[in-house]
Amino acid sequence: MFRTALLSAMLALAAYAAAAWLTHDFQVWTAEGARRLEVALQPVPSPAVEVDGPGIGPQALSQYLADGQSVTLVDFVYTRCQTVCLAMGSSFQQMQRALRERGGQGGQVRLLSISFDGSHDTPVVLQAYAARLSADPALWRFARMPDPQATQHLLADFQVVVVPDGRGDFEHNAALLLVDQKGRLVRIFDYAEQQLALDYARHLAGAAAPSP
Repeated sequence: MFRTALLSAMLALAAYAAAAWLTHDFQVWTAEGARRLEVALQPVPSPAVEVDGPGIGPQALSQYLADGQSVTLVDFVYTRCQTVCLAMGSSFQQMQRALRERGGQGGQVRLLSISFDGSHDTPVVLQAYAARLSADPALWRFARMPDPQATQHLLADFQVVVVPDGRGDFEHNAALLLVDQKGRLVRIFDYAEQQLALDYARHLAGAAAPSP
């Protein structure tokens, strides 16, 4: 009886320890939650992959994001998507409207949509896509990686899951990624949390702004 009780207690303790480790001391219960917590605790530098797009000449993404002035809200899309990308586009439209009402936030908060379908989504295609979404280039830009290996590098660094469905489309996770003035991914929000993401971006931009 005693040995059975002791074994049961040991198994329960092992299960508790495993659950604590897997959930960061029970702070998260999902892989996406763990991803968000890890980024918040340890910001991820943007890789120096080459991007281009409408109004964005070929340059390293790390250089574009780390301008020392702007906080950037990033999403990952592809122009042929007819599902979640449209929802994210709507979120960015709402945030663009909010930024415009505040005078563009002085250029301190900007939006960037990155296509992971770079072979199809050329700068010309992205320009047409931006026009359909009424994107204001002063606030919202579009980019892609011409090199598929660079695309995979960025997706891996930012933990963006993209899986071809075999029919020319993709299954992918959807989120709003917040990158600070140093080009580091510092927070991840659900795409439905656009107000929370925008408020935090404004806070981050304001906290880093020089005193008048």
